[in-house]
Amino acid sequence: MTAPSTVHRVCGQSLHLHPLKAAWWEEGRTLFLADLHLGKGLHFRKAGIPAPKALAEANLNRLDQLLGTFEIDSVFFLGDLFHSDHNGEWAALGELLARHPKPAFHLVRGNHDILTAEHYGAAGISLLDEPFFCDPFVLTHYPLATPDPDYYNLAGHIHPAVILNGKGRQHLRLPCFHFGPAQAVLPAFGAFTGHACLTPNSEDAVFVIFEDRVLKIGQ
Repeated sequence: MTAPSTVHRVCGQSLHLHPLKAAWWEEGRTLFLADLHLGKGLHFRKAGIPAPKALAEANLNRLDQLLGTFEIDSVFFLGDLFHSDHNGEWAALGELLARHPKPAFHLVRGNHDILTAEHYGAAGISLLDEPFFCDPFVLTHYPLATPDPDYYNLAGHIHPAVILNGKGRQHLRLPCFHFGPAQAVLPAFGAFTGHACLTPNSEDAVFVIFEDRVLKIGQ
């Protein structure tokens, strides 16, 4: 059974925040994901750094599940789709995308997206430079230092998380969707990524991912 998403309204639009760390824009029939970092595990193993082999399969299985969950015309990867140089995990991604021929796949290039245009083209992914305007949103990898007042910024790169404190010294560090007045940062989709803990402001809306749920915290 597919886990339910939580709806957050932005600029009069409905963003369905899914516990698999993606946002589906209902009116635009568009899926947004950030920081997949596919291929990272194999890249680390080649460098002699232990990394579980099952992570790559888990990431692709989650992506496959998302692509079958919503009615999707377009998918935008908000940077850092593939972690480093070309390796064997790229072919597995291409095979997965080929099984979902309906959506158009786009990549807003991030700092880790260093493959050639030919690699992306062969996988059916169009390359976009940031900022890319998708009214009412402007899509980037890095959150805009000065947001455009006419568009709401959707970005990645930060790998946002918050710490929830319980009784005594108990605490949880949970990935989150972080919505500010002018921009939002999506959680890192990849399972083999770190997190940057944020201190939200009172006007922010923060949704943590806990197991198979997306929960709003604070106000």
